[in-house]
Amino acid sequence: MLGLGETTEELLETLADLRAVDCDTLTLGQYLTPTLKHIPVARYLPPEEFDALAVLARSLGFRQVASGPFVRSSYHADEMVDVHADAHPGA
Repeated sequence: MLGLGETTEELLETLADLRAVDCDTLTLGQYLTPTLKHIPVARYLPPEEFDALAVLARSLGFRQVASGPFVRSSYHADEMVDVHADAHPGA
C-alpha cells in the first residue's frame, strides 16, 4: 500500500529487498483510510505514477506486477498465481 508517507528511497529499497529474496510477484495499491481511527492518507498517487512504478518493477525483474489505485494483494491473484506456476514448474 502506497500513500502512507513513504519516500521514493524507501520504496526503491523495499523493491530491491523483495527482489533480493527472489520475490517476483508484486502488487502496489493506494492506501485508503478504513476508519477515522486509522492512519490518514498522506498522499494520493495518480494512476500515471502507478503505471510508472509498474514499469520500474518489471525492469527490476518482477515477473507479475499489478499496480494501480484500487489494486489490493488479492487483485487477480488467481491469474497471477497460474502464470507464476507455469513459469516455475514444480514450485
